[in-house]
Amino acid sequence: MKEDTAKGKTKHEKYKFLTFAICILQSALLLSGCVTAQGEVEAGRRDLLYGEPNRAVARFQRATEIAPDRLHFSVLPETAWTYLGRAHYASGQLLEARQALERAVSRSQDDNLAKLYLGLVRVREGDRERGLRDIENGLRGIHEWLNYVEERRKNSYGQFWDPNKEIRARIRPTLAMISSGKTDGPKLIADAEWVGKRMEEEIDLARRDESDERSRDGSNNDGHP
Repeated sequence: MKEDTAKGKTKHEKYKFLTFAICILQSALLLSGCVTAQGEVEAGRRDLLYGEPNRAVARFQRATEIAPDRLHFSVLPETAWTYLGRAHYASGQLLEARQALERAVSRSQDDNLAKLYLGLVRVREGDRERGLRDIENGLRGIHEWLNYVEERRKNSYGQFWDPNKEIRARIRPTLAMISSGKTDGPKLIADAEWVGKRMEEEIDLARRDESDERSRDGSNNDGHP
């Protein structure tokens, strides 16, 4: 019972931080006096992460109108079309989700979350073969991206992404399940959705850890030439 309470407290504290981080960035953008694609995406991310996908749809729709071809709203490749598709998916609007995600994939093969969620949509629509292929490609791409930034960006932001390899540890058995041909549909969907949400959370967690590291470095250098 105490362990469950501690876990619940830790999770609550993590979500409090995520809300704070997103609100701070959104406020800074609003103070600049203009509506930007970045501002709409950050506000939409907050809505999406905290269970208000219909509000997120409106935010992400505006972002696609402002910056339809922009690939990066963070270091993670993810277009506004991907965000829009994910919000429609969370709202149960599968047709609209598929249309947005197909646009995202057509714009960039580096957008692995678009592939992942397009696969989820197709599986739910009954297009199982193509859906499994998209989910597999998306998960494999995310795993490779995490390995890449860990190795090639280890002296900058890469060290803060999935530092305990929790996300990659969840991806590997899911890929093995797909490869085996013995796919447990509900588990596959649950695992893929977990990876998608966890990658989104990781954006803010990595930002926080990188900021903390820079603050410590600055404090350690105070008073030194």
